[in-house]
Amino acid sequence: MNIKKVGNVILAVQDLDKSIAFYHELIGLPIKNQRRSWVDLGTTGALLSIHPASLTAEHIGSSIENGITIGFLVGDVKSAVEELRENGVKIYREIVEREAGKNAVVQDPDGYLISLFEPIFRDKDQQTGGYHGFTPA
Repeated sequence: MNIKKVGNVILAVQDLDKSIAFYHELIGLPIKNQRRSWVDLGTTGALLSIHPASLTAEHIGSSIENGITIGFLVGDVKSAVEELRENGVKIYREIVEREAGKNAVVQDPDGYLISLFEPIFRDKDQQTGGYHGFTPA
C-alpha cells in the first residue's frame, strides 16, 4: 500500500443545507466542488466532504459516542467561539488553555464535535496576527 495523504474526511449529515450553512457560511470553508448530494469543502490538504445520510437507514451514533472530532486551526479562538455562539451554535466545551494553545469544542448541526484550536508559538514571529475568529480582520 502506498498512501500519499488523507484525501478527505467524509460526514453523513441529516440536512445538507444546514451543514453547508454551518461549514461554508459560519466556519468559512470554501466550496471546492458541489453536486446534488455531495459537497467538498476546503482548498488545500484534506477536504471535508458532506453528503446526506441514508434516507432508509437510521442515523445512529453521535460524534461523542464514536470518538470523531474534526479540528480547525483558528487565529483567535475567543472571537471564533463568540461568533458561533451568536449564531446559535452549541458550545460543547468552553475555551481551555494548555501549553500548546487554547482550545474549545462546538457541535455542528448533526452533533459532530468540532475542535477550534489557537496555537501558541514559542517564536512570536510564527504567531498568526490580525485574525478575528476564522478570518483575517
